[in-house]
Amino acid sequence: MKKIQEFEAKVKKTIEDYDLISKKDKVLVACSGGKDSTTVLYLLKKFGFKVEGLFIDLLIGNWSKRNLENVKKFCDGQGIKLHVVDVRKELGGSMCYLRSKIGKKEGLKSCTVCGVIKRWLLNKKAQELRADKLVTGHNLDDQAETMLMNLLKNKVKMNLGQLPKTGMVVDKKFVSRVKPLFFCLNQDVREYAKLMKFPVLYEKCPCANEVFRWEIREKLDGLEKEYLGFREKMIKNFLKIIPKFKIEKGEMIYCSRCREPSRDKICRFCKLMSGLENFK
Repeated sequence: MKKIQEFEAKVKKTIEDYDLISKKDKVLVACSGGKDSTTVLYLLKKFGFKVEGLFIDLLIGNWSKRNLENVKKFCDGQGIKLHVVDVRKELGGSMCYLRSKIGKKEGLKSCTVCGVIKRWLLNKKAQELRADKLVTGHNLDDQAETMLMNLLKNKVKMNLGQLPKTGMVVDKKFVSRVKPLFFCLNQDVREYAKLMKFPVLYEKCPCANEVFRWEIREKLDGLEKEYLGFREKMIKNFLKIIPKFKIEKGEMIYCSRCREPSRDKICRFCKLMSGLENFK
């Protein structure tokens, strides 16, 4: 089918144009059970890369259970090795417990807490599994939303890290993250996953509460309808001006508590986790 071929060609072109992955790399895909990560996991296997899956079980009731079942089913069918990390075994509690305790203590939203914890776990496990690249399923919609949110929050510098491949941080303990779906619209990924009949859950996380992101998404949807291709043009224009910025490679130190890469003496993860009685 033409749509399938065009979509796959777009992803392959992104990988090649931005030198995201090589055939020598051990590639670890952060799997959630959703359409994006399942799609990129399938395509990397199809393209001949050495790929394995990593699923962080957040233990968010039936939602997490169904996602894990889907990921296992998919990986079994594709002959892909899957690594499952139980957040309770790792950190002493389910994500619901952690978000409740940390969110109340720090005054943070659930998605912020979850994001910090997942990023820390993904990098830690990627190191342990000796991965050369950590792949995420971020698509064009995700990138456009994040870039616009950073602009409105006056955090323009944060956008310098919103690239197809991480490059601002170089450290032996920081596994390079790449985004093969960087130029793929959310709707196109959804359509591809449905055409391929992937076993995925299309429901959003029941704990999601990113009101600001949802508002930005609605604004971008409106602009996309009025100006076809708005998201892609916005992202590509941003990528064009990046060389004009003086980008300094971030110098990393190691967190005094967990010994993971950090810009501060104590990393954000450890700051959030401090004081939780179940966390050692």
